[in-house]
Amino acid sequence: MNGTLNKVMLIGHLGDDVKMHYFDGGNCIGRFQLATNEVYINKSTSEKITSTEWHNLVVRNKAAEICEKYLSKGDKIYVEGRIKSRQWQAEDGITKYTTEIQVTEFTFLTTKKETDNKQHQPSESPKNTNFETPNEGLPINDLPF
Repeated sequence: MNGTLNKVMLIGHLGDDVKMHYFDGGNCIGRFQLATNEVYINKSTSEKITSTEWHNLVVRNKAAEICEKYLSKGDKIYVEGRIKSRQWQAEDGITKYTTEIQVTEFTFLTTKKETDNKQHQPSESPKNTNFETPNEGLPINDLPF
């Protein structure tokens, strides 16, 4: 294989609401952090350890507007994208560096708005989990043939 690959797939929870930045010409970007967790058991202490990794995500234009409209802190999302590093000069003259995920695809897994709607709707009547067909008053041994 001669080429290279720069692809990231993440499932995690938003650490904050999407922050929008608008530019001349109508373009915009949205930025937010995504938390992913790794859970493991410490073999020596049998303690359950949760390790959180934070990822800086960037979405552009229409995708950014959709994310801003429907996502909020705590929502679960699946994203695909590529890793991009950049640097800039801060106001104090120090060179700053960051690594971001440039999002190309995303799928909302849960949103707070969706969860809130489910909580406010009246609960449905219990579903019949009996998989036997109802007898409808016929004798059990009354076969139609």
